[in-house]
Amino acid sequence: MTHPVSATARHERALIISIALAGSFVVVEVLGGILTGSLALLADAGHMFTDVGGLALALFAARLALRPATPARTYGSYRAEILAALVNAVVLIGLSAYILIEAWRRFLNPPDVAGGWMLVVGAVGLGVNLVSMRILRAGAAESLNLKGAYFEVLSDMLSSFAVVVAAAVTWLTGWKFTDPLVSAGIGLFILPRTWTLMRQAVGVLLEGTPADIDLAALREALSAEPGVSGIHDLHVWSLTSGVNAMSAHVVCESLESRDELLDRLHRRVKEKFQIEHVTLQLERPGWETTETHL
Repeated sequence: MTHPVSATARHERALIISIALAGSFVVVEVLGGILTGSLALLADAGHMFTDVGGLALALFAARLALRPATPARTYGSYRAEILAALVNAVVLIGLSAYILIEAWRRFLNPPDVAGGWMLVVGAVGLGVNLVSMRILRAGAAESLNLKGAYFEVLSDMLSSFAVVVAAAVTWLTGWKFTDPLVSAGIGLFILPRTWTLMRQAVGVLLEGTPADIDLAALREALSAEPGVSGIHDLHVWSLTSGVNAMSAHVVCESLESRDELLDRLHRRVKEKFQIEHVTLQLERPGWETTETHL
């Protein structure tokens, strides 16, 4: 049996490039913060360093998910990707809270900001994050793990943009309140999107029905096959992003042609609903009365 490749694994190269770009710029931003005396640049470097860790975690989880199934883990390590997405969401929520608290502190006591070089370094960081976002965008639509990584780069991009705006305004006008105001906007922007990511990751871990699967339509499609008189104990869940599984009990009018029926049902589920793992139990009428139904 083939081991389905997760959505994150299909976009592993994008993760590696993003880690290299972000990791290199952390060094540049730390040096820039030290040389210019800019607290904003140092804070943004810390923000980006946290996100490099998140990207590395996403890559590690993708590699782990490629491991084959074992007797101890019969579905392999697919869920490592979802755990990574959940960890990233928790870190981002904590980071957003920190940004809001720090923005309030800076509003009460705005620090001196060196404008010129801070603007240059911030602009380079903005460019780096825009490139990383473009690289990760396609995978973020398919994988919760990559979506978490994409949101982290998005938060980096917004943070770099805030640095650029704060540096430009401070450099041109000397007004010091731009940095805390823009930082608060970043924190408020990140929170709802991160909450959605966390909710989706928890939904997978709790084995909820995938959002892209219409359970009623699936039941109707199975019931419509000739020879099927009933469906019960139908369950659909995600092993990881892009890899769904299902199980169901199928009540058959006759078990004489069960191999043909089983083949038709499998093909219908895989072709119409793109479910990778399909487990069907065929049973004669009346057998369901001895079972517990969900």
